[in-house]
Amino acid sequence: MKKTFPRVKTDEEIEALLEDDLSEYLHPGNFQPVTFEFKPKDKSVNIRMSEEMLEAVKKVSQKEGIPYQRYIRQAIERSLSVE
Repeated sequence: MKKTFPRVKTDEEIEALLEDDLSEYLHPGNFQPVTFEFKPKDKSVNIRMSEEMLEAVKKVSQKEGIPYQRYIRQAIERSLSVE
């Protein structure tokens, strides 16, 4: 049976999980693309947006588990990579 990987909050929880057989967790549904940011972020940009839009961005970024400013930067990067 395929299992979804549980969210762990402490080192003890992850240690207990790693003692088990993890082969049931290894299926395509448990993987997602990961990107790494290597270039330094040496410029700052200020933008104005409605409070409702900012709250929506924060809500979506929280669901994705990333800070909202990184979410905005990734959205810009995705839009620039589409040709």
